[in-house]
Amino acid sequence: MSRMAIEGTLMVLCVILGSGISVNPPWFENITTGLFRSPGDILIGGIFPINELTSNLSERVKPDDIHCNRINSYGLSISLVMKYCVDEINANQHLLPGIKLGFESFDSCQQPSVVIWPVLQFLTKEATEEMDITCNYTDYKPRVTAIIGPNNSELVPVIGKLIGFFLMPLVSYGATSDVFSDKETFPSFMRTVPSDRWQALAMVKLLKEFGWNWVSVVGSDDEYGQKGQRQFSSMANEESICVAYQGLIPVYSNPEETIKEILDRIVEAKVGVVVVFSLPKPARDFFTEVIKRNMTGVWVASTAWALNDGVSSLPGINTIGTVLAFADITRPLDLFTPYVRELFTKIEKEETSLPLSVSPLDNPCPACSQVTQANVSMVEINLVQRSAFSVYTAVYCVAHALHDLLGCNSSNCAVDPKTKKIYPWQLLQKLRNVSMNISGIPFKFDSEGNPNFGYDILQWNFNGSTVDFKVLGYFYQTLTIQTQLIKWHTANSKVPASTCSSNCEVGQVRRVKGFHSCCFDCIDCKEGTYLNRTDDIQCTLCPVGKWSTFRSTYCVFPVYTYLDWAHFESIGIMFGGILLLASHAWVGFHFFRNRGTSMVKIAGGPLSGITLLCLTAQCASLVLFLGQPNDIACRLQQPLNTFFPSVALSVILSSSIQIVCVTEFPEKCPDHLSNLRERVSWFVVLGCSGVQAGLCGWYVQDGPTLTQYVASLEVNYVTRFLRCPVEPLLNFGLMIGFNVVLALLSFMSTFMALKPPGQYNLARDITISSLIYCVTWVMFIPTYTSLNDKYKSVAQAVVSLGSNFGLIATYFFPKCQLLVKQPELNIDDHFRTFLEGPPPPENSPENPPENPPETPSETPSETTTEQTTTE
Repeated sequence: MSRMAIEGTLMVLCVILGSGISVNPPWFENITTGLFRSPGDILIGGIFPINELTSNLSERVKPDDIHCNRINSYGLSISLVMKYCVDEINANQHLLPGIKLGFESFDSCQQPSVVIWPVLQFLTKEATEEMDITCNYTDYKPRVTAIIGPNNSELVPVIGKLIGFFLMPLVSYGATSDVFSDKETFPSFMRTVPSDRWQALAMVKLLKEFGWNWVSVVGSDDEYGQKGQRQFSSMANEESICVAYQGLIPVYSNPEETIKEILDRIVEAKVGVVVVFSLPKPARDFFTEVIKRNMTGVWVASTAWALNDGVSSLPGINTIGTVLAFADITRPLDLFTPYVRELFTKIEKEETSLPLSVSPLDNPCPACSQVTQANVSMVEINLVQRSAFSVYTAVYCVAHALHDLLGCNSSNCAVDPKTKKIYPWQLLQKLRNVSMNISGIPFKFDSEGNPNFGYDILQWNFNGSTVDFKVLGYFYQTLTIQTQLIKWHTANSKVPASTCSSNCEVGQVRRVKGFHSCCFDCIDCKEGTYLNRTDDIQCTLCPVGKWSTFRSTYCVFPVYTYLDWAHFESIGIMFGGILLLASHAWVGFHFFRNRGTSMVKIAGGPLSGITLLCLTAQCASLVLFLGQPNDIACRLQQPLNTFFPSVALSVILSSSIQIVCVTEFPEKCPDHLSNLRERVSWFVVLGCSGVQAGLCGWYVQDGPTLTQYVASLEVNYVTRFLRCPVEPLLNFGLMIGFNVVLALLSFMSTFMALKPPGQYNLARDITISSLIYCVTWVMFIPTYTSLNDKYKSVAQAVVSLGSNFGLIATYFFPKCQLLVKQPELNIDDHFRTFLEGPPPPENSPENPPENPPETPSETPSETTTEQTTTE
């Protein structure tokens, strides 16, 4: 290959490699060197902890005797995220096309007395340094449309209510206190980091994961630490985790003595796990003393200090044991570090310096004009890289809300902010409904202004004097963690224990000793209660519809038994029923064979056949008392068992009425007996049957189904006999009572009736049968009430069989005996009294004497008058 070809190839490779190395986008060329402000059509404000306090607030005499002259590299770094994000948005021609977004960033110095200065600056009237006092701020256009910040919960109460008055969006990237979720107090506050309520819940879930229920909680004595400590303690108590000790580290005074006392109490409590809900500086002071005492254990870190270099870089920090930390879920900003490198390069080339007369409010970092490439490392630390995403998300939320408010599409915006004023309260309405995808994560706010983000769970892995942060899992509503990745400080890397008492045996719960629920004695669970979880402090009552046995760990649905077909009671009932059905068949055969004869006529004629059929049907309906009950069977059981006897008893009652007519009204009986035997008897049967049918319908309507009855039972048993519900008892009693009344009326109608000379004694049959029926069911009542459910069903079935057999044996058997053994008596003369009525008296007009005495003749008119009177 020629030398020329080789040189050409090398040139091509250099071009290719050069293009591959240069990954900066074209808009980097337009980066301005103003770190803390950039003009635009719409301005947003930023509050960042760019400096640290260098003066003593207790010696302050004048309002401005506050000095923040030491650069906070972390705060400066995240302030650059806002500049980066605004420049990226302006370079994006699709988000806010034709509109330039500007910003102004100010220092909070992490002091409430400092942060009020930039807030007042933000609230000044647009393009002025003045703030109007007016009665109506609806049309008031402040300097900025939204504020990004502050970085911690200590500053929000100072400025949140003031900004909330103007309904200006305040989107924090680090204030996590749950107090700010109250939209009545902080109506315009929103955030891109989760609330401490979620962090406290995540910590509780982590403790539950490893079975730790005896812990201490240490917090910083400020809004963040106090609220976080209270929330954790409350949630831990709900999950049966005992907080053995709680302590607060002073923030604004020397914490040394307090920290020593806190550590003494932790040692006395003998806990193996300590939750530290603190800001970075108090946490650093705390662990400085922990290292001095050579204490080891499991330390659960809150997000505020979990990634803080000031804590993780303490000498000897690798001796404290295991640190499990929570950090906000984040995504890397790949262009941020190259952006800062490009920015610092431009600043270094400019070699400009600001005059000393410039206010710290306008330039919070005078020394930043001297930054070089060597200073880029400050944005590469882990804490900045993870926090940057929260600031990035906050700025983009405002940009997307502006996109919606201005009616933008990919090419232009319907509203021009240069000609039409955009008010913060308008932006707030859009911001609440923002829904976007940022770095592959779907993002939106809930009704309290909290994000749908959770936490990464990290472990501090100590490599000599350095600390690596290893992701173990994450938490958002539920905990997901790879426990096998954890390297414990204990021997053989065994999970350390942190409990007060040993576990109880199966079916036992804990009786608390002293003030902590985790110190306990073991108590047996009684019937109706059970051990739900091994860490319960009291037996759990079984839920409605379930029950448990002694020392049980679960409750069961009750098992119901019933009169199975194979039980001896069922077999006895079936055997009695078969015999009774055979009796019915035998009686029916003879009555059918002698249909139309005198005996069958006085027994009721066709109605006697209905009586037999109804008694047979009642006998057959007793199968509803056997086998597994169901809704249909239970609906029919009692109505059928009472309705069919009603029909039979009403037929007997109609015969009783005929006997009353024959015995009590012998003169008029012959004229009405035929009518009584036919029409009246049918009316009596239909009327009584209708009344009983109504009672049965009422019973069915008011009574529960079997399903409803079982559902309404107070379950305090594991096994129970299940029978069809007999409810309401009043309706049931009315149905039974109505039959007894029919039998009683029949008895009262016939028991005094005399036997016609030389004829069949029908009154005897009715009297005995109705008496037996009455006695049987009257005796049933006290017997029924004294029995359990199983034998109540058996007793009713037996009594039904007995009363049925009593009617057959005393009403029908005597007639069948005559038909079988004395068929010659089955003639009209033997039943004439009941067929035609009693014979008239010897001196009655129907039976005149052979030689009547002579009487004077009567005139036709007198005779007619007398007959009329008689009638």
